[in-house]
Parts: sequence; C-alpha cells; structure tokens
Amino acid sequence: MSEKSYGQELYEKLSYTSKNAWEVLKEEEKPFVFDLAEKYKHFLNCAKTEREAVEYFIERAKEKGYKEFNNNIQELKPGDKVYFINNNKSILLAHIGKKPLKEGFNLIGSHIDSPRLDLKPKPLYESNELALLKTHYYGGIKKYHWVNVPLSIHGVIVKSDGSKVKITIGEDENDPVFYITDLLVHLSSDQLQKKASEAIPAENLNVLIGSMPFNDEKVKEKVKLNVLKILNEKYGITEEDLISADIEVVPAAKARDVGLDRSLIGAYGQDDRACSFLAAEAIFSIDEIPEKAAIVYLVDKEEIGSVGISSAEASFFDISVAKLMKALGEYENSLDLALCFENSAAISGDVAAALDPTYEGAYDKLNSTLIGHGVTIEKYTGVRGKYSGSEATAEYVGKIRNFLNSNNICWQTGLLGKVDQGGGGTIAMFIARKMINVIDSGVPVLSMHSTFEITSKVDVYMTYKFYSQFLRKFE
Repeated sequence: MSEKSYGQELYEKLSYTSKNAWEVLKEEEKPFVFDLAEKYKHFLNCAKTEREAVEYFIERAKEKGYKEFNNNIQELKPGDKVYFINNNKSILLAHIGKKPLKEGFNLIGSHIDSPRLDLKPKPLYESNELALLKTHYYGGIKKYHWVNVPLSIHGVIVKSDGSKVKITIGEDENDPVFYITDLLVHLSSDQLQKKASEAIPAENLNVLIGSMPFNDEKVKEKVKLNVLKILNEKYGITEEDLISADIEVVPAAKARDVGLDRSLIGAYGQDDRACSFLAAEAIFSIDEIPEKAAIVYLVDKEEIGSVGISSAEASFFDISVAKLMKALGEYENSLDLALCFENSAAISGDVAAALDPTYEGAYDKLNSTLIGHGVTIEKYTGVRGKYSGSEATAEYVGKIRNFLNSNNICWQTGLLGKVDQGGGGTIAMFIARKMINVIDSGVPVLSMHSTFEITSKVDVYMTYKFYSQFLRKFE
C-alpha cells in the first residue's frame, strides 16, 4: 500500500467532509438505534395531530415523574419536573437544574403540527348522491399528493354544552377509510396540460364519506342524512356541532421500515414530529439533576407561520418561565426574566431537506445534507435573501461544533436547496427574539411535506444523542 503524499495528508487535515454515520457507529450502539426507531414509529402512529402529540407527551411525562404545573405548586426545587399545557395544542416540559434559573437554561423548541387537510366549518354536503366533506389545506402541500390515497379523520368536537367528543376513524384495521377522487386518465387531456400546482384545485379536495341513502322518500338529501344519522348515533353530534370542531384529515398509512436493509423510516408527519419526539425523549432520559434547567417546548402552527394562541409567537413560553422563576423564588420583575433568557442557549429542532438523487438540480450539492450522515445543523434559514429566517452567530455555531465533536456525535451542515429555488423557516426566529442564542438542528428528510416522508434510523439516533447531551451539559 503506497504512502500518502504530503498534499494528501494536508488535504485530509484541512478540508471538511461529513461522514456516513453507519460507518462510524459503534457496534454497541446499533441495538439502541433500532430500538429507538421502533419507539419513534409507534409515536408516529399514535400522534398524527398536534392534540394527539400533546396527549402522548403528557402520558410519557407522567410515567417519568412529571407533574402538571398549576397554581397549587407554590415552590419548586432542583430536580423537580413539571409540564405546562397550552390549549391542548402545545406543551412545555421543564426539569429544574442545580443552578439558579436566572443563570439560564438549555432549551429545545420544536413543532408538532404537520401539513394536512382541515374540515371547513360547514363541511358536509351531498352531490350526485354521494356525501362529501369540504376541506381547507393547512401548510405547504402538493395538492396532487392527497388524491387517490386512503385517509383517516382525527379531531375533537366541542358541543354547545361544552362537552368534548374525540373522533379517530380510519386507523384501526376494521375502520373504514376516506378518499379524495381524481379524474380518470381517459378524460384527463385538459388536466394533464396544467401546471402541477393547478392540476388539482384546492376546492376539489373533497373527502368522500358515504353513498348509502336514508330510506325516506320525503327527504331531499338522503345520503347526507344517513351520514348525519351515523355520526349522531356513534358520537351524539349534530351538523351544527361541526362548526366548533378541530377535525383533521391525514393519511391512514402506518409508519413502516423502508428498504431491504430496514435502515429507513417512512411515515406521515415526520416534519416535525421527528424532532419533537426526540426532544421529549431526550429530556425524559435525564435521571440525574442537570446543572442548568432543561426545557423542551413543543408548539403548534409552525407550518402556517407560527401565528395564534398555540404557536411559538404566543406569550405562553414567557409566562411559563416566569411562573417557574416565581416558584423558585427568583422572579421580582421583568428584568429577571430577560436576564434569564439572555443567559440561555437553544436548539430549534426542525428537519432538514436531504439531498434527493432524483432531483439534484434543486439543491446546492456542496451545501446539502445527506441521508445517513447524522444530525444536521443549519446556520440560517429563510427564503431567498434570508427573509423570515433566523441566523446563528459565528460564535454560537463554533460552540455547537465543538460540543458535537467533543461528544462524538456524527453531524453535518446544509441549507434548504438553491438560493432562489424556494426556502422555509422554523421557530428559531421566535426564540431569537427573546435574546436566546439558537441554531436550527434536526433530522434530514426526503420527500418533505408529502404524505409519506423518509428519514434514516441512524440520523434519528444521532439527533437524539445530540439533543440529550445538549440538555444535560451544554454551557
């Protein structure tokens, strides 16, 4: 074997190339990689909506000894574990550390909403003796993804007396599923001439829900009435109750292993329940009292710009941390909260766009993440000229790099495609507004925002490893 030249040795020393995480993974780590993937797939099947994700995390929190923070909790001490709930659509988990909270905390923020179809307030109608539901798409979708696939219905209906009715139809093997029709190819000559964004108009995303008529000749809309009758008998609801409901239509498919080697995970909603799940599992893994408080903040509405009461833009986070400080005897005025934020560090946990070999032209290959190369860090996000994004400082990126390398975590860096190809944002900008240093970091994903997204099990593991170490000991 020939010796390396001086130039080859110098190039290896000075250049940077990410590594395939499978090749650097220790043999004793492999069982945990696959075990974590099974837990993650179970979560994806249980939590296809933000409400279901919150319910899941509450149960896991209780298992790990967390208690819901309420006005009955007057005092907290190091080692205490509490959670806050915001309108059943976002959750904050906090593990109190040894150091005073005013000296800062380590935070991972992520979002639990995903692109989907929402029912309109008055969704049910009958046409040509079929019953259908009208929808309004939520977040960035390719509308043609949602036709001709089995769908399920999830949500909650609040009746006029304030009682709640939870609905999940289409997930059990014995459940019916739902469906959005498409025009048959034999009659599609006009449709096929349209741009992909126009081939399926938004108003055509109508969910087929029934076809059997109610047996009464005097009723005009017999199929609609039969659907209402079924809903009333099973859930005790009327059509008016649908006005006060959060009903979401999502793919009925379960999370599955992908590939002969079972190295990949395919499922709906991995953007961004991947990072949410891993952040929660990271804080749940802390058995000891951390030096600094560890906080995980999982929010709603990121996919539509983080607006609304359950979003990262809302004041829920500030109020919750202020309550923690008060319970610790550290809060006197708003300056205490501001200094606490200034002393803190954060990760915005969100997925990254993995380089797709079939569509390489949309990416800058030099600045793209690769499936299987570990957790991603992104210095900045945004659209085109970095609009609506957040950018980590060089100093903070340097600390993060050193931390990753010191903890033997396989990592890579990348951006969301070519500059003028598109772009996107995360909740990092809302964390940065509080004067908290933050960087985007998460799992690379193929086919992001589709009905069946792809991740690598080893990337999921490396992201978990980073998150858990960050919450425990980042300084």
